[in-house]
Amino acid sequence: MPLRMNKEVFITCAVTGSGATQERSRHVPRSPAEIADSAIAAARAGAAVVHCHVRDPETGAPSRQLSLYREVTERIRDAEVDVVLNLTAGMGGDMVFGSPDRPLPLQQAGTDMIGAAERVAHVAECLPEICTLDCGTMNFAEADYVMTNTPGMLQAMGRMMTDLGVKPEIEAFDTGHLWYAKQLVKDGVLEAPALVQLCMGVPWGAPDDLNTFMAMVNNVPDDWCFSAFSLGRNQMAYVAAAVLAGGNVRVGLEDNLWLDKGVLAENWQLVERARGIIESMGARVIGPQEVRDRLGLVKRAPRGGSGWSRCCWAPAPCSRRGRATPRCRSAPPPGSSPRGLPAPGWCGRGWPVSRRRARCRCPRLTPLVLPGARTAGTCRRGSPGPGGSPWAPVRAAGARSGCCGSMTGSAPPRWAIRTDRWA
Repeated sequence: MPLRMNKEVFITCAVTGSGATQERSRHVPRSPAEIADSAIAAARAGAAVVHCHVRDPETGAPSRQLSLYREVTERIRDAEVDVVLNLTAGMGGDMVFGSPDRPLPLQQAGTDMIGAAERVAHVAECLPEICTLDCGTMNFAEADYVMTNTPGMLQAMGRMMTDLGVKPEIEAFDTGHLWYAKQLVKDGVLEAPALVQLCMGVPWGAPDDLNTFMAMVNNVPDDWCFSAFSLGRNQMAYVAAAVLAGGNVRVGLEDNLWLDKGVLAENWQLVERARGIIESMGARVIGPQEVRDRLGLVKRAPRGGSGWSRCCWAPAPCSRRGRATPRCRSAPPPGSSPRGLPAPGWCGRGWPVSRRRARCRCPRLTPLVLPGARTAGTCRRGSPGPGGSPWAPVRAAGARSGCCGSMTGSAPPRWAIRTDRWA
């Protein structure tokens, strides 16, 4: 097959993971503050995407606690540095069987099986650009532990992610996982082109020899976007292999603790080294906004914080951990606004703003109907518009929760209204 090296590469940093790595390295972040700080440092070093799990701050054990995800998300979103957020949705599919003579009942220690809605609850709350979808069931490294993702579970989770407007990153640990991912796209559960992470060398999935790796690559459709990684000492070798095969790169402490033999790494150091490898190969490392443009991602604030309400796309009060924030930090240049909402700028806390200034409370903003904005109608009893007006913009398909459902044919001329989402 011809060499199709990727010349514009993005780096994903897998910040902490859920494995028992904290006993082996003091650099594996544990608390939400440590996880966010490590992610931000990785972004400064060149990571366009940060992939985050959360852990119990006291014990370091993997956690599904919503408040921990929320705090990590808010800290990363509030940072001066921009980065695409990728949250795991792999938790909650863990089965640990008993002995070979008595496999049932399951062992309580390590078993964590929950429903699809609960597995995606933190994604619905935090609204990252990307979340993971482990696309199959497999025997994992530990004895009698099975990572469990049935077709029905994957269909339910995939539809929820798609409906939320969050891009699933398909985690493929073997060729059969790619086979089923293509079926999910064919069935309309996931949108094409899909995003794939090729997870190589994870016992007992696909080994990380190059023949197997290229078999995985050759099973990724040409219009899909993929990254790849391997574990431990092969992590940096896979930086070069992934780029040569036409893909993107993942590094981080979830997959590898070492910078050199006997030298424990930090996340930013692994990103910095990966960046050096990529650039020495003649490729360019791209930033977070270029990744969003390439993959069709939307940067949004968590629900209940700053941003546009899901119902009416009217601004909600900007807050950080429950407190009103009087002023946003910055207004990046045009072109970074969310898809379908052609606002002149997008402030550092996720607000569409006028060119002159960025403020966080909606009556103080200057939303404008710009070329390309579509007006569908307004709800008479929705959230207050500018200056306390009782009008709020709604979608073409009608009002949802938080709106009265009463539609009118015209809208105040000062609102840019988005009608292509959540219909």
